[in-house]
Amino acid sequence: MVSTLQPPNPEVFQTETKSTVQETLLTPRFYTTDFEKTANLDLSAQEKGLQAMLTEMRTDYNRNHFVRNEEFERSWDHIVGEERQAFLDYLERSCISEFSGFLLFKELSRKLKGRSPILAEIFQLMARDEARHAGFLNKAMGDFKLSLDLGKLTKQRTYTFFPIEWVIYTVYLSEKIGYWRYILIYRHLEQHPEHRFYPIFRMFESWCQDENRHGDIFKALLRSQPQLWDTWQSRLWSRFFLLSVFATHTLTVHERSIFYDMLGLEATSFDREVIRETNATAGRAFPVMLDTDHPAFFDRLHQCSNLNLKISEINRSHQPQILKFCRKLPLVLAIFGHLLRLYLIKPIDAEALRGVVR
Repeated sequence: MVSTLQPPNPEVFQTETKSTVQETLLTPRFYTTDFEKTANLDLSAQEKGLQAMLTEMRTDYNRNHFVRNEEFERSWDHIVGEERQAFLDYLERSCISEFSGFLLFKELSRKLKGRSPILAEIFQLMARDEARHAGFLNKAMGDFKLSLDLGKLTKQRTYTFFPIEWVIYTVYLSEKIGYWRYILIYRHLEQHPEHRFYPIFRMFESWCQDENRHGDIFKALLRSQPQLWDTWQSRLWSRFFLLSVFATHTLTVHERSIFYDMLGLEATSFDREVIRETNATAGRAFPVMLDTDHPAFFDRLHQCSNLNLKISEINRSHQPQILKFCRKLPLVLAIFGHLLRLYLIKPIDAEALRGVVR
């Protein structure tokens, strides 16, 4: 719980440095892709837009916004127990996610240098932003006597290969859903500053601007490739990635419900607002949107979340692994059943709505 604020303890505590993280289905992954295919992407359909965004990225509007001020220079030992752990879990996952983006964008920039100059520079500047975010989050963790050894994580973690088409879909969605998470938390805390228990939340407006710019870049990449939005296969893939990202968000938010309680937010309502806004935004890039107004949509997502919480409870138990597996299997199958039924809900044709005032 967050107890009454106490004066800083003069005792010096040793900061724990982590070089490994617990791997779960929801832990952010590190990715690699087909760099040769990326270098050969035809960007002509969106070249003017990409050039304009490159100019904006060079300006670096947020270069002075992520600076620790005197608000951080105090003890945070009054945040204790489950609430302290919930906030640390949030910071850790967010840091790993930002660092994952940094690694992917940095490698894309390096591999594309001299072959696709505009993409090479765009990815270099996006890597700059992601590194800034990850470093700031890691310093925030340090305020709670914990930090991540990002260098060792780079070498020790397994990298997952995604085709560049999958990268474009997933990064676009992750940046846009990140935008809506940050801006909705920021707006809420502007109205309820009594819940702003740590100063990093003041920076969420600048943070979401970076997320939005990155998402716009990937929207341009997506729309430059007709096979990603103008084929029947692209409609199926769009549904798949939308549902994957939304399901992951629902499971993660409800795993972190204590953190959202600390912010004065109700986890389920927050999750649904983020998904609705992201789905509407995705309709500007994807050929389809999910029908979030379908009566079964959020009900089934919430059932997936409840099943996932039961799985997490089993994982924390001290039972033999074989017994854990047998107990988890029907829950996992039930989650996949709900997701399959959600996937089969008829989507909304975003292309047909393009240009229509909504």
